[in-house]
Amino acid sequence: MTSPVDRAELIELLSHYADIADLKEFTELPRRIFTDPLTIDFESVTGMPPMTVPLSEYLDNVRAAFAPFTATHHAITGHVVEVHGDSATVHAHVRADHWLPGELPGDRARHWLVAGFYDNEAVRTPDGWRLTSVKLTATHQENTPTPAPEQAR
Repeated sequence: MTSPVDRAELIELLSHYADIADLKEFTELPRRIFTDPLTIDFESVTGMPPMTVPLSEYLDNVRAAFAPFTATHHAITGHVVEVHGDSATVHAHVRADHWLPGELPGDRARHWLVAGFYDNEAVRTPDGWRLTSVKLTATHQENTPTPAPEQAR
């Protein structure tokens, strides 16, 4: 049985995960959330296959990916937590809103929506729970941004 303390800590871990992008805090916070290296799978959004990367490489990519957005908001809900000793899985639903600069009221083309779910894995470390694997499965997207010509190179 999953203890209430472990469940609360793992749900909070996903809340902090969302804060990385939403607060654009790419320095200290990620080291409190991830193992190094970590496995990422955003294939349903990016088309890139799952990969295991050093944390520094992941952070460089995340920083660049979120740079164009003036704001983002990731709502992660409906957590299903399973703990097996010092490892855990967390399934949760996500709605991720991303706004590009210059959005006018009603200008849906400047707003990118991703809806879906996460299937993440975590391990207990001496410093607390850390995500070892993050998988996002997008079930719906609206207004997927295309890179500006200078980003497409």
